Amino acid sequence: MNLEKLTIQEEEAMLSIWQLKGGFVKEILDNLKPEEQVPYTTLASTIKNLEKKGYVKAVKYANAKRYEPVITLEDYRATFMNSFVGDYFKNSYKEMVSFFIKEEKLSERELNEILEMIKNNKS
Repeated sequence: MNLEKLTIQEEEAMLSIWQLKGGFVKEILDNLKPEEQVPYTTLASTIKNLEKKGYVKAVKYANAKRYEPVITLEDYRATFMNSFVGDYFKNSYKEMVSFFIKEEKLSERELNEILEMIKNNKS
């Protein structure tokens, strides 16, 4: 899957589209968090960019278009998480976890929860 990286504004719009499982521009706008609110025309332009990048498709309903996601949130996360780990942590998830521990972004409790998830996934 060859996806172009999204801008912050595009990512916020996509998160809203994924939550709604698609929608008209007004519905997507209404679903954005208050701090993410933008003018209708700005969001419409952002969604057009998402369509050009292949993230959404427009489905025509009478005179309006409903935008539906083409890729899943999980596929997006997987694609860019792998890229992120590769770019910043030399393809090492251990380096990434170590970084978050050193920066105190990951508590001992959270680390134990991750270890438990790993154990349960192996069995």
